[in-house]
Amino acid sequence: MFADKYSIFSVIAQAFNGQRGWKPAWRDVAPQDEYDVVIIGGGGHGLSTAHYLASRFGVTRVAVLERGYIGSGNIGRNTTIIRSNYLLPGNTAFYELSMKLWEGLEQDINYNAMVSQRGVLNLYHSDGQRDAYARRGNAMRLAGVDAELLDAAAVEKMLPFLDRDNARFPIKGGLIQRRGGTVRHDAVAWGYARAADRRGVDIIQHCEVTGIKLENGRAVGVETSRGPIRAKKIAMAAAGNSSTVAAMAGLRLPIETHVLQAFVSEGIKPFIDGVVTFGAGHFYISQSDKGGLVFGGDIDGYNTYAQRGNLPVVEDVLESGMALMPRIGRVRLLRQWGGLMDMSMDGSPIIDHTPIQGLYLNAGWCYGGFKATPASGYCFAHLIARDEPHEVARELRLDRFAKGLVVDEKGMGAQPNLH
Repeated sequence: MFADKYSIFSVIAQAFNGQRGWKPAWRDVAPQDEYDVVIIGGGGHGLSTAHYLASRFGVTRVAVLERGYIGSGNIGRNTTIIRSNYLLPGNTAFYELSMKLWEGLEQDINYNAMVSQRGVLNLYHSDGQRDAYARRGNAMRLAGVDAELLDAAAVEKMLPFLDRDNARFPIKGGLIQRRGGTVRHDAVAWGYARAADRRGVDIIQHCEVTGIKLENGRAVGVETSRGPIRAKKIAMAAAGNSSTVAAMAGLRLPIETHVLQAFVSEGIKPFIDGVVTFGAGHFYISQSDKGGLVFGGDIDGYNTYAQRGNLPVVEDVLESGMALMPRIGRVRLLRQWGGLMDMSMDGSPIIDHTPIQGLYLNAGWCYGGFKATPASGYCFAHLIARDEPHEVARELRLDRFAKGLVVDEKGMGAQPNLH
């Protein structure tokens, strides 16, 4: 279908052509007056929704509206981890679908997203935590998801540089999902944008949505910085800005917006093969293909729309890293960035209709947004195209908070800053 499909043959041909024959990854188009579907948000979820609408459901009169440039939001501001090690039925099948889609993503979109399934290891430090991880691992295996409980000796063999016995929180073992790993975040955005564009979707950058037009209780279009656009269906996939976008239609969402900081060190020789999380604090770390250590921790505990954080969280994250592996104290921090987290009241996402006809919502991703990108887009596209939820997303309803049907994955209740 694609005349300019990436392959070893096209790479060789361009090598003989001085690399002058490559086309732009996607078209730079002006918005049309009307579309079948307008997607607000050109991040990973919005772009994947557009791709699956076009490729799986045949809906190609689609526009993706992005306020900035492709890759400027959370899709380019995360720690690249993918996993499906969830406990509750409302999440397990959903994230496993996402993992399966990750495994075939590069062939599907004809783009090298650098999917690297090198394992995600969650460490535990007490008998109670071991029992909780055993329960999670058993639930995963019953759902057909891979999981393996490791003892202290197995963890030591895998990661001999961890501070195991002399630490304040000695390492007792870990739960590993070997199919988990990392994916190049901005390559995901570029790949989905290119794949959607090749099927006729309009990717419109620097197009801010300033209003949602309603007629007789139905959403019929959007006002933008590049003029009005009418649409039969409008899909919100605006992550941390979901509340402000929904407010344009008079909706108040059960989410809060917080900033999550992430960090990368200078490049060093190969050190950490997979992804490791610290069970005695909120800290996770992996190593990029460029050699930098990529790590993060908790959200800043206050509401904000600023893509930057404060120093107390920096101190907390670095302290956790030092407690887990003291030798990283000799590595210099290269840069820091922040992404806007749309924190739901139960720590689980929302993929559902809104009370306004023709207006659809994809939000509340908390920490799980990047790893959910393929399944989020696929399930959202299913909802938009067929007006019914995908079977793995049936519990991710907007009204579950009013009905008491929460999917409380972390078991901490309605306090987003704890999720």
